[in-house]
Amino acid sequence: MDYPPIEDYGAVGNGRTVALISRGGSVDWWCVPDLDSPSVFGAALDTRRGGRCELAPAVPGESSRRYVEGTNVLETTHRCGEGVVRVTDALSEEISASILVRRVEGLAGEVPVTWTVAPRFDYGREAGHFSTTPGIGWFRSDELEVAVQAWALGDAEAGPGSLSGGATLRTGDTGLLAVRAGAEGATAPAGREETERRARDVAERWLEWSRELRYEGPWREAVLRSALALKLLIHGPTGGIAAAGTSSLPEAVGAERNWDYRFAWIRDSSFTVDALLELGAEDDALRCFHWFASAAERTHPRLDVLYPLTEASDSDERELPLDGYRGSRPVRAGNGAASQLQLGIYGDLLQTAFLVAELEGALDRDVSRRLGELADHILEIWREPDAGIWEIRDDPSQFTLSKMLCAIGLERAAWLARNGHLPAHGAERWEAGARAVHAFVEERCWSTELGAYLRAAGSSDLDCAVLAGFLMGYRTEPERIGTTVDALRADLAVGPLLYRYRADDGLQGQEGAFVACGFWLAQALAEAGRVDEAAEQFESMLGYCNDVGLYSEEIDPSTGAFLGNIPQGLSHFGLINAAVSLSEYARG
Repeated sequence: MDYPPIEDYGAVGNGRTVALISRGGSVDWWCVPDLDSPSVFGAALDTRRGGRCELAPAVPGESSRRYVEGTNVLETTHRCGEGVVRVTDALSEEISASILVRRVEGLAGEVPVTWTVAPRFDYGREAGHFSTTPGIGWFRSDELEVAVQAWALGDAEAGPGSLSGGATLRTGDTGLLAVRAGAEGATAPAGREETERRARDVAERWLEWSRELRYEGPWREAVLRSALALKLLIHGPTGGIAAAGTSSLPEAVGAERNWDYRFAWIRDSSFTVDALLELGAEDDALRCFHWFASAAERTHPRLDVLYPLTEASDSDERELPLDGYRGSRPVRAGNGAASQLQLGIYGDLLQTAFLVAELEGALDRDVSRRLGELADHILEIWREPDAGIWEIRDDPSQFTLSKMLCAIGLERAAWLARNGHLPAHGAERWEAGARAVHAFVEERCWSTELGAYLRAAGSSDLDCAVLAGFLMGYRTEPERIGTTVDALRADLAVGPLLYRYRADDGLQGQEGAFVACGFWLAQALAEAGRVDEAAEQFESMLGYCNDVGLYSEEIDPSTGAFLGNIPQGLSHFGLINAAVSLSEYARG
């Protein structure tokens, strides 16, 4: 079976895990019990061994999709030669299990539909044991079980490691397929009415959340869809937010740029909290910050680049025996970037604390103490080379953004101290440290010849990462922002899309353009006073989402094809923050 394009995937979730569903009706990615657990459906990374759940017409036709307004419930309408059917997918939950509810209804004529459920546990490495009880098919591994129920979808037939069936639906007919997955002995199959009620309940919860968001600018639909995509990545039990919903979807097809993004990155904390606060989702923003603060306590005063969402997961990088999306190997679980030195994350966390302190008016005493010690740690380490925001797997460098964020972090620490949120005695030394870092950036990371901030001190390359420094408040002259923007566009842009950099990073394969950089550019143009250009750039970037408003990490500029993991948090909160900024500039 062929791999669908990455942009063919929509995503559903329940606040604990995420499932990817192709336009053709196949659930090709679902990890249980949590987003960072091993997959039970993993065909996105191996069509032969990964496992999937299919529900689709048995005859060819055309398909269109949409999310039910204000929700992460996905509707796919299939128009076939003799009729029309609609499949509605929702991911619900009960105390011990997640429930994938797939409802198909006949809208016109008649359409034969077929379904197959073929779970493969532990990233496809275990088929499990199959058994039946009246009306239920059971797949069990040593730790998990999957229960399958179908109503009005024909008699179920068992095959090698699968359960399947089919029926012809006429106008007004409805069928239901429910797949419950959870710890062994903990799933509790229910009747059809109760299963449908749970699907309605999860839709209503999504709607209640989205109704509370505040954004009334000109791009409301795109902003709300991106907010809902971010909400998919927030792990409800803990408040941590994953960088993306998947692992190892490639940044370069057929090459080694395949990473597991189902972890919470300190790097993303300030962007995430900023986006959530701008939309009025204060509860989610505060839970996210306090989760990061708690996670950081484990390694204090050193910060890890990323942290697992759950205690059952770990970040140790390992290779899985899967074919990979279209042969893109290795397939990885875990992420070796966790052990890198990234100086910028210290500034990221202090910037996040600054945003939260402005909102709440106070910080927890223990958190305040640790943040002060974190600022002192920056003073000790800022001169070291590091792996940078892009987590290069090559020799460390004196990356410009890393230094910018160190300066920002020390400035925020001083502000927090002078406003009673951190120990007051640290303010002067943090301000002095910020001046020293700032001088390093201005003297060693600026190119008069190019009129731009360089990728790193001593480099001749450019890097869109410096845009993030501007957006987080790095202090410099507006003219330097404007000329840096122009230099980045000249060197790295293909239309509105931008590559992160062109320098060799020690990895094989040519990656795509980085979606977040396109939104950062729009916001930076606005910061430089070029609001009309900013709006044009932003609206051009809106055209690169898929048909249901989702973005992956990267895009192939020559084809528009998605690359990398999906849905990608950095892309979506880049959109939100740019839209909010542009709306504010438009209002004057």
